[in-house]
Amino acid sequence: MKPRAFEYVRARSLQDVFSVLDAHGDEAKILAGGQSLVPALNLRLAAPEIVVDVSAVEALSGITVVDDVLRIGAMSRYIEVATSDLVARHAPMIARAIPYIAHTAIRNRGTFGGSLCNADPASELPACALALKAVFNISSSAGERKIAASDFFLGTYTTALEPNEVLVSVEVPLTGPGSLFYFDEVARRQGDYAMAGLAARAEVRGGVLADARLVFFAVSDMPLAASAASALLEGKAPGSFDAEVVCEALAQTIVPLEDLTTSSATKLHLMKVLTRRALTDFAGKEA
Repeated sequence: MKPRAFEYVRARSLQDVFSVLDAHGDEAKILAGGQSLVPALNLRLAAPEIVVDVSAVEALSGITVVDDVLRIGAMSRYIEVATSDLVARHAPMIARAIPYIAHTAIRNRGTFGGSLCNADPASELPACALALKAVFNISSSAGERKIAASDFFLGTYTTALEPNEVLVSVEVPLTGPGSLFYFDEVARRQGDYAMAGLAARAEVRGGVLADARLVFFAVSDMPLAASAASALLEGKAPGSFDAEVVCEALAQTIVPLEDLTTSSATKLHLMKVLTRRALTDFAGKEA
């Protein structure tokens, strides 16, 4: 199929973007990397009146360290993020997650912000953002605001962005010396959507874990923070916890959503497998 006819605007500034969004509201779509929007247009799953291309908007680009956060511009392409020394140093979970995303051609064009705004529940980056307590910088003609990752994702392909708002950048707290992280997913083959995935994060303080976060993806309609299981890690030395107790907490508190290819029971099994791997990895890094 081919897309319905639409008007195309190539924005040069955020003000250009705001003028389109203010005038057209829900009938406007932002084009960044196009790896999700273009297929949706061709299948007529999306049929906007106007598409505004933001690839030339300088305010959306760049990866920098500002004070105590790593700031990643929304238009940063996957390949830029994956090869950034700053990301590798200060947000290694994100650097590890990028190679799992689709294939090289997709990673050369797709964008960091585009993935987050698309809010596909099987995507890697939303889970990373939630695990790392990222903050989203949002702009519109009315001004700016910040949204915590925990408040940004509302459901399948649904976020807290208003129709006239743009994601400008994402801020991630810098990784400290006692930080532990783990990222992995299970897919049928490289490049396929995950059947289940895990972004795990914790801090070692005084020899024990603190601020532990186990965030799963591809098991719910949005990134899923396993709060009960994460709480069992608090105050424990990295190698002292019983992984089976943590896995049982998953089974008692989470019922994964099945999809077209994977049952709920299979997803729960994979969540346990990933949790065991993460905890084994954490134990191996015990100070």
